[in-house]
Amino acid sequence: MSGLHGDATVEQYKAMAAAWFVDLRDQICTAFEKLEDDLAPDTAHGERPPGRFERTAWKRKSDHDVGDSGGGVMSVMKGRVFEKVGVNVSTVFGTFSEDFRKQMPGADEDPRFWASGISLVAHMWNPHVPAVHMNTRHIVTTKTWFGGGGDLNPVLGKDRSKDTPDAQNFHGAYKAACDKHGDDYYEKFTKWCDEYFFNIHRNEPRGVGGIFYDYVNTGDWDADFAFTQDVGKAFLKGYQPLVAGHMNEPWTDAEREEQLVYRGRYAEFNLVYDRGTKFGLQTGGNVDAILMSLPPEAKWP
Repeated sequence: MSGLHGDATVEQYKAMAAAWFVDLRDQICTAFEKLEDDLAPDTAHGERPPGRFERTAWKRKSDHDVGDSGGGVMSVMKGRVFEKVGVNVSTVFGTFSEDFRKQMPGADEDPRFWASGISLVAHMWNPHVPAVHMNTRHIVTTKTWFGGGGDLNPVLGKDRSKDTPDAQNFHGAYKAACDKHGDDYYEKFTKWCDEYFFNIHRNEPRGVGGIFYDYVNTGDWDADFAFTQDVGKAFLKGYQPLVAGHMNEPWTDAEREEQLVYRGRYAEFNLVYDRGTKFGLQTGGNVDAILMSLPPEAKWP
């Protein structure tokens, strides 16, 4: 696969990737709305109507580009299981700023770019259900690559271990996806996840990990795309049963308090270190969509 410009095959590949991210968004939204339907009526918030996603389209605006430069769709639900969940898709293109192009592979040679992806963050009402993050993306400059992953974020200290059944099942779903495509993928990408999702200023991990990968280009676009698709499918396999298994459990005021304090740590990482946040803000992305990852309520005691 060659560079961004002058190759019809590249355009076909880009269209395939962008269409997949939209399809994955629809699969996830359907599954999450089903969880809203399934909450027992005698549990906390069970008397409320099931939540539904609301979609808002946006167009990219940039000081560096004129005319159409893409955009995206925010899908946000505030329900009775999901206190706040966003499943956003975007496809944007244009020119990197002079400062930012130095940070992106291939942009020094030609600052034009194309990027498409899906980004998801869920914050739950029930403290026994971990928060979660997932994203996958395809970026094209004079180079092309896939990136993404997913990580589990238990909010209660007793659950913050990779030895819990929830963490093992979540990791297991991603390991199965990785093992289909590379013998070393899971070991490499779960290590990268642990190193990346780490609050350096507090010397603590953000959660119990998962996988994180970037700059994946083996020279076989179809294989790399298939891997990214399997990562997206693995998310639902690893997370949906976890939510279903815990969403009807009772919780205490003390557990809610612990959840809100943990959310502060989550917000710190996303505002200080997260590369996706920086990429979106420096490429003219929609601020509301970029900061969708922040929890609806948090505490810093």
